[in-house]
Amino acid sequence: MIVVLLNVYLALLFILVKLKIVPFNLFWKVSPVLVLLLLLIGLFIPMNWGAPQGPALVVRNSVAIVPSVAGEVIDVPVQANSPVKAGDVLFRIDPVPFEAQVQAIEAQLRFQETRLAEMTQLQTHGTGRTFDVEERQASVDQLRAQLEGARWNLDKTTVRAPADGYVTNLALRKGARVSSLPLSPVMAFIDTSATIIGVEINQIDARYLAVGQPVELTFKRTPGTVQTGKVESVLQAISTGQVQTSGLAVSPTAVHAAPFIVRVRLDDQGFASALPAGAAGDAAIFTEHVKPAHVIRKVLLRQIAITNYVNPF
Repeated sequence: MIVVLLNVYLALLFILVKLKIVPFNLFWKVSPVLVLLLLLIGLFIPMNWGAPQGPALVVRNSVAIVPSVAGEVIDVPVQANSPVKAGDVLFRIDPVPFEAQVQAIEAQLRFQETRLAEMTQLQTHGTGRTFDVEERQASVDQLRAQLEGARWNLDKTTVRAPADGYVTNLALRKGARVSSLPLSPVMAFIDTSATIIGVEINQIDARYLAVGQPVELTFKRTPGTVQTGKVESVLQAISTGQVQTSGLAVSPTAVHAAPFIVRVRLDDQGFASALPAGAAGDAAIFTEHVKPAHVIRKVLLRQIAITNYVNPF
């Protein structure tokens, strides 16, 4: 854009000189350099503060599916990359051992409840001890707790989708044996119930960012189009500023100004939901400062949207 404005000035200066409206003296000869400096200092550098621009990326939460119980897989009805709703079945584990455990505890519970009733009756008639009743009651309560846990395990033999989304890179098959170890996920589930769009803004340009400011975005996936949205949040931490618990002394590292991340919400949620995870683009945030530069930033963003037809990078 600065090249375009400078060329416009040069063309206008050429016409004025040819028409002899302005003399072609030393001042007018060096005026293009002065105009270039004025554009840089007065418009384009402040534009990065008033309307910062940065790369945008669509990300989605990924859930590592780890079954709560171990066993042999007997059914995998889900299809890779096919949309599923929250609660849909992902796969089933053989429930026979867990059903047997439930039945065994139920039988023990029925026996203990019968013995409790008998002991209570004897204690009521003065021929039984209170201690025996309390002991049987404790046994019944314990078995009820065990039964609740066994039923929970039985219910967890059917693994369901935690949210709306899809399973990707599906390799699980019938006959495989799965475990409940947290480091052994059996599939990756991509949550599509919420679309997260992050924009990287250089630290020197992030001084005026605030929640609610208007945003314009263009994505490689949809060249020639510009979407609108709002700043949802400005993340207050990045990994380079994070301190983790460690038994080691501080290890000095080279400090560099990593960009800050701004989370954006699109006005068109239907469009946002259709964006795949990993969709990249560019975004411009319009603050309350340097408003004359907003028009130029809008033009620049639309130039990027048009060049997205041929620019794959």
